[in-house]
Amino acid sequence: MNLREVFSFNLQAQRRALGLSQEALAHEAGVDRAYMSAIERSVNSATLDMVEKIAKVLDIEPSVLLTRPRRQRRKRGLS
Repeated sequence: MNLREVFSFNLQAQRRALGLSQEALAHEAGVDRAYMSAIERSVNSATLDMVEKIAKVLDIEPSVLLTRPRRQRRKRGLS
């Protein structure tokens, strides 16, 4: 997963956890909903300024949006 995909994955997870629509998040961040959708689909990359704006709306540190999710480890001996 590249960093753009990591950001998109984390953004969607955080937004959904708060029960926000893309439209509501975009409005609060001061951007168009289509642009927010493109970020969530990894079509567009977010600038550092946008990462900061989105994190502020979500009330989280920007680093949360850029942290790679931990992979679930398979138990040894199980296929």
